Amino acid sequence: NVTTGGTVGGQPLGVHGVDTVALSTLNAIANGHATYTVVNDGVAYYFASKISAETFSADPAAYLPQFGGFCAFAVSIGAKLDGNPRFADIVEGKLYLFVNADVFAKYQENPKEVLQKAEKMWPGIQHVAVGDL
Repeated sequence: NVTTGGTVGGQPLGVHGVDTVALSTLNAIANGHATYTVVNDGVAYYFASKISAETFSADPAAYLPQFGGFCAFAVSIGAKLDGNPRFADIVEGKLYLFVNADVFAKYQENPKEVLQKAEKMWPGIQHVAVGDL
């Protein structure tokens, strides 16, 4: 789940340019800067500081959102919607994104069930194009 054409290098931009280290560890929105770009698996991620970029580089999987950055609630029902970092939750050290405030509120009614359903659904839709769901 990326923004295409958003970087100087031509890579797609992940997580709307928000620093995923700050989001994953502090549940705080910190806008990243192109100065601190790390490309991981063909996707560019922006960070608010050199320290965040280095932290991410040392262990990207620890800071990447689950389900490829798609909305966890949508994944739980077999869909792929944009994950918005402004609506995020950290559960057992994992970062989950949600599309908007209403969906995030719905998730909060029963987060454990939503995440369990999403984990079961993800392998079947992970490599399916959004338009084909």
